[in-house]
Amino acid sequence: DLTKKIKEIHHQIAKELFEEDVLREILKFINSKIGELESILKGVLILQDLSDKTLASILSFGEILSSKMITVALKNHEIDSIHWDSRDLICTDENYLNAFVDFNLTFQKINQLYKNNKAKVVVVPGFISSNLNKETTTLGRGGSDYTASIFANALDASFLEIWTDVSGMFTANPKIVKQAKPIKEISYQEAMELSHFGAKVIFPPTIQPVLDKNICIHIKNTLKPEDQGTLIHRKTNNKKPVKGISHIENIALLTLEGNGMVGVPGISKRLFESLAQLEISVKFITQASSEHSICLAIDETDAEKAKKAVDEQFEFEIVQHKINPLNVEKNLVIIALVGDNMKSHQGISGKMFSELGNNNVNIRAIAQGSTEKNISAVIAKKNVRKALNVLHSAFFENQVKQVNLFIVGIGNVGGKLLNQIKQQQQYLLNKLHLNMRVIAISNSKKMLFVEKGMDLLSWQKNLKDNGVIASLDIFYQKVKQLNLRNSVFIDNTANSEVPLQYAKYLKNSISVVACNKIACSSDFKFYEKLKDLSRKYNAPFLYETNVGAGLPIINTLNNLIASGDQITKIQAVLSGSLNFIFNNFNEKNSFYEIVKRAGKEGYTEPDPRIDLSGIDVRRKILILIREAGYKMEIEDITNVSFLPERCLDTKNVDDFILSLKVEKEYFNKLRINAEKNQKRLKYVAEFDNGKAKAELLEVDKNHPFYDLDGKDNIVLFYTKRYVEQPLIIKGAGAGADVTASGIFGDIIKTVNK
Repeated sequence: DLTKKIKEIHHQIAKELFEEDVLREILKFINSKIGELESILKGVLILQDLSDKTLASILSFGEILSSKMITVALKNHEIDSIHWDSRDLICTDENYLNAFVDFNLTFQKINQLYKNNKAKVVVVPGFISSNLNKETTTLGRGGSDYTASIFANALDASFLEIWTDVSGMFTANPKIVKQAKPIKEISYQEAMELSHFGAKVIFPPTIQPVLDKNICIHIKNTLKPEDQGTLIHRKTNNKKPVKGISHIENIALLTLEGNGMVGVPGISKRLFESLAQLEISVKFITQASSEHSICLAIDETDAEKAKKAVDEQFEFEIVQHKINPLNVEKNLVIIALVGDNMKSHQGISGKMFSELGNNNVNIRAIAQGSTEKNISAVIAKKNVRKALNVLHSAFFENQVKQVNLFIVGIGNVGGKLLNQIKQQQQYLLNKLHLNMRVIAISNSKKMLFVEKGMDLLSWQKNLKDNGVIASLDIFYQKVKQLNLRNSVFIDNTANSEVPLQYAKYLKNSISVVACNKIACSSDFKFYEKLKDLSRKYNAPFLYETNVGAGLPIINTLNNLIASGDQITKIQAVLSGSLNFIFNNFNEKNSFYEIVKRAGKEGYTEPDPRIDLSGIDVRRKILILIREAGYKMEIEDITNVSFLPERCLDTKNVDDFILSLKVEKEYFNKLRINAEKNQKRLKYVAEFDNGKAKAELLEVDKNHPFYDLDGKDNIVLFYTKRYVEQPLIIKGAGAGADVTASGIFGDIIKTVNK
């Protein structure tokens, strides 16, 4: 049983510490104390009753055994030491599990005993004390440190060292925020604020006795004694406004509201009295200036009895519909920024709430005292990890921003993107202070999540060995569940199902970057909805690569519109694939051969019909028209197809490619006719006077499109400012590398936004 295990542990420690002659005596002491413990436990079992008094007695045995063994061990090493039982010295009231100390009597007893002490080292069990009836009491959580602080005050110590299992107080909980670091020095007030809000290294009662006499506290790590630790004293020289971030979990938010509260004295008094009578501690208070509502935060375990008590207190007003029944919200957390110097720094609270808002962390309530040493907010428990990491990054890290990528589509373009990220990761970290991590990848068959960020040297093997069956819905649920800061969803596919997921990501303030054109060229209402969601939830929706791969076409257009210009006409060659095909189509290379080559080199979509049918160009010009501020659907764009009926009627890619070979003479006729007229074939999209079309044209030497080589795209923007000479954007408009580069650029833009 448990007592047997406790005895075995203490016996083992004793055998490692002591030789035979001392060992017999210490084992006798251990057995005696364990015997007393067993007797108490048997009594509890028989009576089926465990009072606070009995529990305090049970809890005391650990301290008694360990302090006695340490004293004997010191003597065994010829260190002059003595054991004092703190129950003979620390006097308390009769609250057995969280006793209130009678400091005057306690200090008197400690001083009296210390005057007669001749030993160099005094060992005292922490945590335990006694009341005036000599019954064992305990000092509550952190009671051992509290004991040390009481002795430091009583003896006018110059220093108090607290040795624990961590290297001091941290800027945040290191179990949640991996980048958290120890705080070198901190003031008493800052330490108390942090400890009140969940920093468990030290508890508020420990600080007060030493604060009264200005005694420094040094927190050190027993397991790493070489670590500097944290020094707590009156006033620090560190001018950093925020000293730490802390939080309290398992919080319930109580809201009392109603028109009957406005201007009525005594409402707050009655509310707090009803909670005080049940000994419910209030951790957070905020009240609307209209007096229409009061919000309180308490421990979640007290929520039900609090509601019952408050509703009974205001029963009359509730029946009269002057006040609503108490509203209780659970699964909440209080997060707090703490720092003595926040008062003299403007914008701290603004920065805090902005960072949280940008990462879709909704704030339920806010409180800030007039001293401005603490800014507290109540948030959902599910967001605590994200919130703490976001705030720590904003206030403590060298502005290194972490961005977490979730990539769907890892074929030609997606593979190039992953290689570019791998190549640039160190540069981004060193030069842009950007830590770019790929958390998830997915193709049509498998998906893989690595929460700490995946190794981009072996992503193919990792996906093959550890990937699970791909599912767009499960992928989204996993992204939402991880709830990582600065998350970006990336669509590198041409799949029509993937854009249907965008809205869900945007609603969770997850940025969306897409080279997939379907979303922005589908129904106008859907396009408009995505843009509205992007604005509403402050989640960038970027798709520069929808038109012109890596060329800054959409960005330039947006800048023109934002500056007050108006687009009057657009002329463009928007298919790098078709431009490559027609530029290389000559008497030596058949149309069929060039199309196959374009596919192999990654210039066309996997299904070349998307390029050659003109649908891809129509989508691109439609996106530009919409970005220019015009409402238009894909059906409104006239498509003059250059393909013969045989090609248009094919059912699959293989049949389509074969039909190009069969129609060799038809395509040769197009080429020969253009050469005869000393012109070149270009597939041109145009928007003018509210109408749009896409067609294959013969352009002469004087046209800007004539010398367009290779896979280049070109766009001519005619505007109210660019009337006679258009604004021209020209460059490579196809290829996996340049498309991936454009996606990469959009990812970086999401971070900057």
